[in-house]
Order: sequence, then structure tokens, then C-alpha cells
Amino acid sequence: MKPAGLRVAAIPERQCTDTVLLVRPASFYANPETLASNAFQSVGSESRAATLAAAQREFDGAVQALGDAGVQVAVLAADATADTPDAVFPNNWFSTHEDGTLVLYPMATENRRRERQPQRLTELARTEGWRIQRTVDLTHFEQQGEYLEGTGSLVLDRTHRIAYATLSARTSATALNAFCRALDYRAISFRSRDQRGQPVYHTNVLMSVGPTLAILCTALFARTADARAVSDQLQGDGKQLLDLSSEQIGELAGNVLFLDGGRAGPVVAVSTRAWQALSAAQRQLVELHARPALCSIDTIERCGGGGIRCMIAEVFLPRQGA
Repeated sequence: MKPAGLRVAAIPERQCTDTVLLVRPASFYANPETLASNAFQSVGSESRAATLAAAQREFDGAVQALGDAGVQVAVLAADATADTPDAVFPNNWFSTHEDGTLVLYPMATENRRRERQPQRLTELARTEGWRIQRTVDLTHFEQQGEYLEGTGSLVLDRTHRIAYATLSARTSATALNAFCRALDYRAISFRSRDQRGQPVYHTNVLMSVGPTLAILCTALFARTADARAVSDQLQGDGKQLLDLSSEQIGELAGNVLFLDGGRAGPVVAVSTRAWQALSAAQRQLVELHARPALCSIDTIERCGGGGIRCMIAEVFLPRQGA
């Protein structure tokens, strides 16, 4: 096993995995610690018990939809003693990679840091037969006020080893560069602003990269030159582009994830709200590249401020004995 944080030579990675991890919420409500930076969140009038029950129903439906699409889904129950309203979004605290690397990320808010329970992840990996060979721990950046919230902050082109990131209070250039050094990625960073003029807090709400299709919103880039550079890079890497409007991003239409559905072929996880925000022509374009796995998660999107992509932690770890 290599020491934590040591840079290793890159190996080719698949862009999509056929195995994912979702965390079933044990508490769920609009997190007051993230409301200021997440424009997608809103506080509802329902009781916390009713909100949690709705979120759990939506979660179970999403697990079913992904499984029906041919994706292997592992479910981890959130720690009921920790009071973590955003535990349903595990992609923000860890990512996994094909060389057996587990990355732990610095989180901006105190109650979200409680979601980070690597020992439970290690136990699950042992049960599932996943092999963790090294851990890159970036959590020390929290002490410096520098944050990088996993594959919310990062949209990874794993095949070309590019980390796309829109810089914000929750996505630090310093932590981004540390990730890239440790995993031999190249950073392409930019700044973006939502319809209210506020920085877009996470990259994965405005872009997604699949094997042959990339979805993004160039209208939200702060600089036209950055939008052109990202578009040119994606097209140069063989991606067809779907450029969404800022209104469609407001419906979380950019918060999707391309997955491997096994024999059934490529899949894109997308919420019903996001899918309905696309035009007929845009849906047809998406379907040329992947089958939609539609997930109805209205409560999670509204109160949590994150979509289906945020709910999915991709598992790229090698299998024991492989």
C-alpha cells in the first residue's frame, strides 16, 4: 500500500462505472448551514418528519430506477445519531478511483463534515469486495478555510484526466491543485455566476461529462474566453456538446450523471424535473448517447438543493482478487 497523498503514475480510467453507492437519509431538512451559498435550496412548510418520509420514498425510488437501468447499487444507511441533513449527498465527501485510491475532501460547513465517516466506507468496501489501496486525505485544508467538496466541486473527465472546476467559496484553487497533484490530473478552472449574479457553488450543477456527450451551460461562465476554452477542450476530446440555458440549470438539468448500464448500454441518471426542463430536441440528443434513468426526487431537490448526480457516489475501486 502506498503512503497517503503520494503521487502515483496515472493509469487509464473508464469515464463511467457500473457500480454506485447511495446513502439513505436518517434525517433530512433544508440545511441552515448551506442555505447562504446554495441557491437551489428552499425551506418548506412541511414538518421535518414529513420531509424525511418524502425524501426516503424518493431515495428508494431512485435506487429502484438505477437498478432497473442495469446499474449496481450499494446502499449505506446514514448515521442516525449524527444529525446530518445532507448525508443523502455522499459524493461531496469522497471519491474513488480505478487504481484503488480513496480521496477524502474538505467540507465547508461543520454539520456536513459529520457525514465523513471513512471507517464505515471501509467496512462496506470489505463487505462488497472493493479494494482500497491508498487514501488521499485533503481534509486538512479545512483548517486553512480552503474547501473542495468532492465531485460536486469537481467534474472529472477520467479518461483524459481533466478536473473541471468552477471556483467558489466551496471550491478552492489551492485544494483543487492538491487533488490534481496527488492523482495526476490537469485542472481547468473558471468562474461562473447564477441568474442572481452569485457564484455557482458547485461545478456539477452546470456541467456533466459523459463518454461521448458533455452537458454544460456556457451562459453562466463569467468570462466568454473561459466558456470557449472549456467547450473547445470538450469537443477536442471527442464530446458532442449540449449547451443548456441558465433557466434549465435552475431546474437542475445540468446535474446528471452518465453511468454504465452493463449489457443494456450507457445510462444517464436524471431527475424527472430536470428531464422535463429539456426540449424535445435536447432529449433526443441525450438519448442518442444514453438511456435516461428517471428519478423523481422533488423534495430532495427542493429542500436539499442537490439533484440526482449529487446523490450518487461512483465506485471505481478494483475488486478483491482482480
